[in-house]
Amino acid sequence: MYVTRVSTKLPLSKQTAAQLSKAVASFSHSYGICSTPGLHLNIQSSQSRRQFSSTSRTRLRDYFPEPEKGQIFKTDPAWPHPGYDGEKMKTDIYFAHREPKDFSDRVALFMIRVLRWGMDTATRYKHHVESPKKAGDTNPVSETKPYEMSERKWLIRFLFLESVAGVPGMVAGMLRHLHSLRRLKRDNGWIETLLEEAYNERMHLLTFLKMAEPGWFMRFMILGAQGVFFNGMFLSYLISPSTCHRFVGYLEEEAVLTYTLVIQDIEAGKLPKWTDPSFKVPDLAVNYWKMPEGHQTMKDLMYYIRADEAKHREVNHTLANLKQKEDPNPFLSSYKDESKPHPGKGLAVKPTGWERDEVI
Repeated sequence: MYVTRVSTKLPLSKQTAAQLSKAVASFSHSYGICSTPGLHLNIQSSQSRRQFSSTSRTRLRDYFPEPEKGQIFKTDPAWPHPGYDGEKMKTDIYFAHREPKDFSDRVALFMIRVLRWGMDTATRYKHHVESPKKAGDTNPVSETKPYEMSERKWLIRFLFLESVAGVPGMVAGMLRHLHSLRRLKRDNGWIETLLEEAYNERMHLLTFLKMAEPGWFMRFMILGAQGVFFNGMFLSYLISPSTCHRFVGYLEEEAVLTYTLVIQDIEAGKLPKWTDPSFKVPDLAVNYWKMPEGHQTMKDLMYYIRADEAKHREVNHTLANLKQKEDPNPFLSSYKDESKPHPGKGLAVKPTGWERDEVI
């Protein structure tokens, strides 16, 4: 260990003294004994900790702190969350799988299986069973029993999942926007829903970033995954938009399964830091989802995020069933007979999507 000596004869400027003070404080917090009421990454060695997180334990909940805004008090989200019924989130949202019906569906499901394998490998997600259950398997919720999972490992999986899930909506919305400009035609409301989906997924990511900051290794994996995934989605959407929407529908099935399993872990007491009464979700999440007082635990947050993923599952499975260049967006349309069930912006109604003859 190298120690730099600072001569006491040389006067230090106030700025230099402040920097030295911050460095000493950061070192003592990172390697000393400390505890916080919120979540911190429970790592045994500094080397392994910094591969995932470069944030000191006492500052995990202060990642990207609020900047000085001068005269601006608050900036509201461009797409406010529609809000969900707390009880219906628990009873009406569940894992469901849409069986592939044609070659396009089977290609989309196969690609999701490949992506799932890569994600499990990257996040070191393990199970009691030899072969992890996936969307489409028999009883994937009851027969999938994650073990050796901790708050840290779940966060790694969440961050990687959400960094990928925020790409398809932006790619599809961008291409449809350019198509509308190039063809001088309306898009019939698809662009707004796709961009809102990408925005919602990014809010999931920002919420988890309030709990842990990825280190260099996680950032490198996210960078590589985004580069490959963005370009793959870009080319695929040009060739077959319906296959891409089916792919995203299956991706959201995996997301619903992931959050269902973590809710079960929380209820089983396997994640004590997230069941600690002193743990509170970030204010970012409380404001975005309009979480009521007394319902701001990690379990409540998982219910909200799972409901979002279930909505994306319904939206993309439905869009995959439509004529891509002709049909309007059924989730923003007004219907002649309001008494009949139809898509909307609230909680998901049909987990496997609406068929075209039901909405057009």
